[in-house]
Formats: sequence, structure tokens, C-alpha cells
Amino acid sequence: MLISKEWLQTYVDVDVPIEALAERITRTGIEVDDIVDLTAGIKNLVVGFVEHIEKHPDADKLNICQVNIGEEQPVQIVCGAPNVGQGQTVIVAKVGGRLPGGIKIKRAKLRGQVSEGMICSLQEIGIPSNVVPQSFQDGIYHFTSQIAPGTDALQALYFDDQVMEFDLTPNRADALSMIGTAYETAALYQKEVKKPNSQPSEQLEKAGEALSVSVENPQQVPYYSARVVKNVKIAPSPEWMQARLIKAGIRPINNVVDISNYVLLEYGQPLHMFDQDQIGSQCIVVRQAHENETMTTLDDQERTLLDSDIVITNGKEPIALGGVMGGDFSEVTTQTQNVIVEGAIFDSVAIRHTSRRLNLRSEASSRFEKGIAREFVDEAVDRACYLLETLAEGQTLAGRVSAGDLGHLETEITITADRINGVIGTDLSQEEIIAIFEQLGFETKVTSEQMLVKVPSRRQDITIQADLIEEVARIYGYDNLPSSLPVFEKVTHGALTDRQHKSRVVRTVLEGAGFSQAITYSLVDQARATAFTTQSYDTISLLMPMSEAHATLRQSILPHLIDAAQYNVARKNHNIALYELGNVFLGKGAGELPDEVEYLSGIMMGDYVVNDWQGKKEPVDFFLVKGVVDRIADKLALSFEYQTGQVDGLHPGRTALVMLNGASIGFIGELHPTVAKQYDLTRAYVFELNYDLMMKQRVGDINYQPIPKYPGVTRDIALVVNEDVHAGTLIDTVHQHGGSILQDANVFDVYDGEHMEPGKKSIAIRLAYLDRDNTLTEEQVTAVHTRILLALEQQGATLRG
Repeated sequence: MLISKEWLQTYVDVDVPIEALAERITRTGIEVDDIVDLTAGIKNLVVGFVEHIEKHPDADKLNICQVNIGEEQPVQIVCGAPNVGQGQTVIVAKVGGRLPGGIKIKRAKLRGQVSEGMICSLQEIGIPSNVVPQSFQDGIYHFTSQIAPGTDALQALYFDDQVMEFDLTPNRADALSMIGTAYETAALYQKEVKKPNSQPSEQLEKAGEALSVSVENPQQVPYYSARVVKNVKIAPSPEWMQARLIKAGIRPINNVVDISNYVLLEYGQPLHMFDQDQIGSQCIVVRQAHENETMTTLDDQERTLLDSDIVITNGKEPIALGGVMGGDFSEVTTQTQNVIVEGAIFDSVAIRHTSRRLNLRSEASSRFEKGIAREFVDEAVDRACYLLETLAEGQTLAGRVSAGDLGHLETEITITADRINGVIGTDLSQEEIIAIFEQLGFETKVTSEQMLVKVPSRRQDITIQADLIEEVARIYGYDNLPSSLPVFEKVTHGALTDRQHKSRVVRTVLEGAGFSQAITYSLVDQARATAFTTQSYDTISLLMPMSEAHATLRQSILPHLIDAAQYNVARKNHNIALYELGNVFLGKGAGELPDEVEYLSGIMMGDYVVNDWQGKKEPVDFFLVKGVVDRIADKLALSFEYQTGQVDGLHPGRTALVMLNGASIGFIGELHPTVAKQYDLTRAYVFELNYDLMMKQRVGDINYQPIPKYPGVTRDIALVVNEDVHAGTLIDTVHQHGGSILQDANVFDVYDGEHMEPGKKSIAIRLAYLDRDNTLTEEQVTAVHTRILLALEQQGATLRG
């Protein structure tokens, strides 16, 4: 939105430098993106009167003009503009003057004739070509009114001005109008807003006798009104109106069209002017478009409509695309005599969909999309009628023809001064707060200790108490708010919680092992929502998902980690180690919120160690991933145990359940070959742990022991057992009978080759013995070792010869 300071000052008396005004407005929440000074680079620009003109004797396209510029004698200026003529009041750059772009005006000779100055076009004084009136597009500008020669031309053009460019957020639609900006400015400087005259002089004939209005879709068009103005005279707009439109970035057309655009900028209420004689009937019917109905808009484009579009019709065919653009055959032309002025409220969502689909953005649609001020709808129509009377000699028929209801023009919010002061930390009195609200145009009444604030509909961004508090803070000044430290009943020293500390430890372990953290969506497709789960829970699906791939809350993190691995492999990255610490969602039945449980998951594949200079590679395998999980347990002072398990999607013979205190908290395994092939992966290994259960384990103080000063001994045994016997069972038996001197027992070999009986395998275990208090004797070791062997034999194991 472009805001002219000259135009703004007609509503609110603020005589401050433009830089100060822009800074004040920016500090209260509306960013002024740029300031354009229309006088920059211009010097010695005056109004001139062309007293005499004759053709240049040596150039067909040049004219010699005698121009009165308010000095004792007219000056001679050679001009090549095709539209220059005797009796015109023009813009003259005097000798010694300057124009934008660093152009200096000097006395010169053109084909032997002296030229003392330059007759200027609007483009030459810095006005963009796209907003210059069509009649002056290819030539000089001349005034339509008589102005004394020698007058400052910028003042005569209303260009002795600066323009602020607002970078508005969608919630501040009120600042898309001059009056809305005036209310904001008046509140900042404690001034009154002077609204323009909007009362037309009505004729005896009633508008209802010349026009009828009906709305078939009141949900999309809550209110539609129109007034009729007869006998308008089409002519150029006065200089002041043209100048204000140009400064706002709109090209002047004629007085009727310009009035429509002028009121749009003034009130933020889009209007439309129909040529009543070209509509084709005496009725206006507002409805939804028919599917594939067509109409030609003002830009001469034929538009194919959908039933979601709003159209204004003559009872049969569309004459305008509601809230976006008018139709071609009902537009105002130079032959127009009778005008219908339309003002309405359209559904913002419907307008947004239509303008976006048709790629048809207009000043009107942008305002309807953000929401308009309901209290200005009728006032803006009346203002347009008043200007048609004043500037186009129109005659306004009595009354308006309308359908629907404007609805609530105010939002009532109750608040107290204590509430406001408590939030922003000030000590403002109730009277000071009321003054701020009334400066903003909010009517305020006091009831006992409370204030009843009536917020006008132009401020649709204010609906709750917090919005009112923000308004007080803005107008009072953010820079004036006191600085204070927060007050807490219980102040902590700000250290990490136990869980936060442990989470950092876990991340350090994983990243030290070469993992990279991944962050994936919590939503998956329905088919994979329960993949890699070990227990059955209800799934939670979205009512309106954006896509089928993100329709259901996940119960495992692994599906998206596998997607990430697939993405990397497709881009030639085959060595992958990813982990994620995130929530899964376990349904509890209809009408119940799901449990959010934090899981720790990871995936590894490819080579873990690659030493090209040594020709050595270490591929990822099950035991490497198990080692990473064991390292996590070690750092958290937990003790994991492992059992053979089955998980859908994992290799049945290479999957282990992770046990903590006898309960399963997760698993480690290799992806099933069919799953890996589905994702174009090689052998991939995954783990998933219930992180919440791990964090619930209370760990006491860690007691350290001194390094033993007595030597220990190791003994190896090779046991022949049935193939279905787990090594972990044998290790448990060893520990149960090892007494105090058995320090450790580890499997170091498993053999089931050709020298073994069918159905048998050999498991080699290394036992470490140590007495921390005395030197270990052969008799002590033999006694314990024999007891262990006896227990193993009772389980069916035999020593391998």
C-alpha cells in the first residue's frame, strides 16, 4: 500500500518530517518498507503558459514556443512533443534546473534556434509510464485548470510530496486504506480523524423504482447494495484526484472510473460502477456461476467459470465476476450517462480461490481476500455518489437498493486496567488506557472496574483481550515499556534435567560411532503405520490428510529411516548410519487420545570402516549394531539382555529382542531380504528402543573398584550342544555356578561344520578367574571350574574332545 503524506494530511493534521512519521509507524508494527520523495532530484520546475507557437523552420517535428513562466518576458523553448499547443498550461524546467536522473537544464540551440528551458512530460519528472494518463502517454503534460505562470509546478501537480510504502502483514487489512491509516496515525500523535463528506444530495425519484437487487447465495454474499446516479458527464478528473491516484500506483482514466478507484483507496472498500443502460435489465441478481459458464472481463479475456465463483448478473448472464473484475459490456465508457454504484461483502475464501485460479489479482480482490470493514460499505457507496455529483454533475436517486445484512459492526471485549498493566509491566491509569482506545477509534465504556471496548469491524485482527493489550503496548510505545526481570516463586539454577543430560550422552555416543541424526515426519501412509511393531495398537488417522503418504500417525520410526536410506542409496551414498530420537503414537481406542512414547531408532548399512590406503574394509553386521546398543546401555549404567525374537519385516534368524529387567524394550535385527529388495537396499541393520522406558530406570551412584594387584587366569572350554541351544543359556549357567572368583565368561567361537554330528554345534567359551584379595590357587580354580562343567553337563552339554 502506497501512502501519500499530502493525502493523509487531509484526514489527520500531522505536520512532522516523513522520516519521523515512517519511523513512528514502523515501531508500532506496520513496517514502512520504503519512502519515495517525489521532489528528489528536481529543481526550478514551474508552471508555464504557452502564449504562441510556430513551426521550426528547419525541423518538421520541432515547434518554437513562447512560454510565460512568470518573468518579465516570455522565454523561447523549442519543443518536439506532438501534443504541444498554444494556450496550454504546461510544466517547464527553467535554465539551471534539474530533473531526475541528474539531467541539467541549460540554454541551448536546436537547429539554430535558442531554447531556454524544457517543456516536460510526466515521465521526465519521474512518474512511471504505467500510471501516466493515456492522453499524456506520448507527449507533454498540460493542466486542465488555469494556474498562474511561475507557480511551483510540483505544488500545482500535488507532487510536492513523499510516499510511504507499507509492507503489510495479512492481519492489518485496515491499513489498506487511507482512512484506516489515518486512524493509526491519529492514535500515534493524539489527533482527531477528519472523515470526508459522504452525503449526496438525493433526488425525489427513488432508486428502488429504477433497480432491484436479489442475492441467491447469502452465505457467499452476506450483503449487497447499490445506488443509482443519473446524468453523469464523463470527463477527466481534476488534477488533485489524478495526482493522488498516480501516487498510489493507479492510472487515471476518467472521472467516473477514477472516483471508483479513489474511494477504494480512501475507504478500503472495493466498488464497481456499472453503465445502467448497458446492463440489459433493471434487476441485479447475485448467484454462484454455473459450471463452465463463460464471461469476458474488462481485460478482454474470456473466462471459464466454476460453480465456486461468485457472479453478478442481469438476471440472465454475468455482468461482473464478484469481488474480482467487471464484465466488458457493462463497463463505463465515454457515452455512459447513468451509473449504478455497487458495494458488497463477499466471502474472502471464495474470492481468493477465484482470483488464484484465474491468475486475476486486482486491488479489489486483494482487499476482499483479507476482509473489509463492514461499517464502511454503505459509507463508501455514499462517498462515491457524492463525488459523482461534485465531479461528474450526477444526480443521485433517493435511497439504496440492498439485499442481506451487514452483520455485527463491532466486537465487544471486556478488560481491566490491572490485566493490561500486569501483562506489559506498566502502571497506566484507566483514563490513560481509555484515551488510547478512543484514539484508535474504539468506543469504550466503564462498568465498575471493567472496560467494555467496542472494536469496529475495520480492525478484524482484534478479537480477544490479548489483542487489546497489544494495542495499548503499540500506541504507548514499545520503547517506553519498562525493563524488568521475571519473578518466579521457585528459581532454579538452570541446569539440565537428568533426562536432558542422558539424551545428550546418547547423542554423543551415537554421533561418536559415526551416526548422523535424522528428523523425519511423524505421519506415514496407512500401510506402514504399524510396520516393525511388536505389540498391537489402534492407529490414528487424520481426517483431512494433505497426502496419502502422510495420513496416519506412526507407531515406529523405522519406516521413514528406511526411506532416508533409500534416498541416500539412490544418490550413490551406500555407507549409511542414521538415528532418530522422536515420538511414536500408540492408539488407545475410539475417543481416546493416543499415548506419545519417545523411541530411539537407527539404521546402518554398507561399510563401517574403509581404509583405502590399507586395502581394508569392515562391513556393517549384526554384532556391530549390537555393540552400539551395548555402548548406549553402558553409558546409561543399564544392563541389556538379548533373546531371539520375531519382528515382521526383519530377518527371522537375525533378530534379537532387547530385554531390560526381564521386559522387552526393543529389538535389533537385519531387514528381511524382501523388504531390503523392495527399497533397493543391500543388507541393512536396524534397532529400535523404547526410550521412555530406558529413562524411567533409576540408577544409583557408580562405585569404582581399584585395579586388582593379583593376577588372574583364563580357561577355555568347547561344548557340544544341540543346535537349538542358545549360547546365552550356557553363559547364564556359567555365571550361576562361578562363585566370587569368576569375573567374566564370553563366547569366542561357534562351529557347526562337517566334523560335527548332525543337529549338533560347538560353542567355545572363555572363562576369566580372579581373586581380588589373594593370589589365586590352582585348587580354587579347579574346584569352581569342575562345578561349572558339571552344571553344563546336566544341561546336556559335553566337552568337545
